[in-house]
Amino acid sequence: MKVAVEAEKAGALAGAEEIGGKEWVARPERSSVAAIRLIVWVALRLGRPAARLLLYPICLYFVVFSRKPRRASAKFLERALGQRPGFNDLFRHYHVFAACLLDRVFFLNDQTEQFDIHVHGEEVAVEMLKRGTGCLLLGGHMGSFEAIRTLGRKQPGLKVSLVMYEENARKINSVLGAINPDLALEVIALGRPDSMLKVRESLDRGDFVGMLGDRTLEGEGEIRLPFMGEPASFATGPFQLAALLKRPVVLMVGLYGGGRRYDVHFEQLADFSTVTTPERAGEVRQAAGRFAKRLEHFARLSPYNWFNFYDFWK
Repeated sequence: MKVAVEAEKAGALAGAEEIGGKEWVARPERSSVAAIRLIVWVALRLGRPAARLLLYPICLYFVVFSRKPRRASAKFLERALGQRPGFNDLFRHYHVFAACLLDRVFFLNDQTEQFDIHVHGEEVAVEMLKRGTGCLLLGGHMGSFEAIRTLGRKQPGLKVSLVMYEENARKINSVLGAINPDLALEVIALGRPDSMLKVRESLDRGDFVGMLGDRTLEGEGEIRLPFMGEPASFATGPFQLAALLKRPVVLMVGLYGGGRRYDVHFEQLADFSTVTTPERAGEVRQAAGRFAKRLEHFARLSPYNWFNFYDFWK
C-alpha cells in the first residue's frame, strides 16, 4: 500500500497575517526540507525513544513563541474541554501534534510493527475493498492519516492515492525521499486539466482516494455548518467529486492515544452510487453535515489530536 498525507501548512505553528480570509493558506512554514531531513535522520538512526526526547524543547519553544497558533489552540481547547486551558493543556496539544509528525517517519518507512494500533470499523474498509469500485477516503487534520498503513499490511490489495495541491505534493515527495528513496507515492495533483481523469482512473482500479475535508480555499465550494457551538466552513468539493463519480465516501480518523497507541476509525459517510442529478445537491449537503458532526465527535473524544492551529471558525 502506498499512502502519504498532505503537508500541514497551518500545523507548522508559525505566525502569519491573513490573506484572502484563509489564514491557513497565508501562514508560512518555519520548517525546511533540510530540517525535516535532519529529524528523519535522527529518528531512523537513533530510534523513536531518542527522537521523542527532542520533542520537549521543540514544543516548549513553539508554545512560548508562536503567538497566533497558541491563541488558536487555547480557543479550540476551551470549547473541547469546557474550561479555560492551562499551560499543560497547551503543551500537551503541541506535543501530540509533534509526536504524530515524528511517527509519520516510522509509518512511511513501513515500521508499523512497533505501534499498538486498534482498528475500529475495519469491516467498512474491507467491504469497500471487496466491492472493487474504489471509494473516497475522507480525513481531516486530526491525528495520523498514515496509521492506515497498518490496515494495508493486513489487506495487501489496499492501495491509497492521495489528492493534494501540487506544491504540497512536491514537498511530500522530498520528505519521502529522505525517509525511504524506494517509496513510491501515488499523488494526484489538483488544479491540472487531467486531475479528474486521474481520480477516476484510480477509483476504477478499486483504489481508495484520500482527501482532507476540513479546510477550504478561496473560490472553492464550501458550506457553513455547526461545529462545537459555532458555524465553521467545510469544503463541499470532496462530496461533489464523489457524487459526480458515483462513489461512496468513508471517513478515516487515526487518533494518537499516547505512547505507542493509535486508534483508527472507519465510518461510511455517504454512498453516491445511485444518486441522481436532481438529488445531488441535497445529498452533498447532507454528507457534509455528517462529516462535520463526526469530526466534532472525534474532536471532543480526543481534543489534543486536533491539528488546525488557526482560528477554525473565522
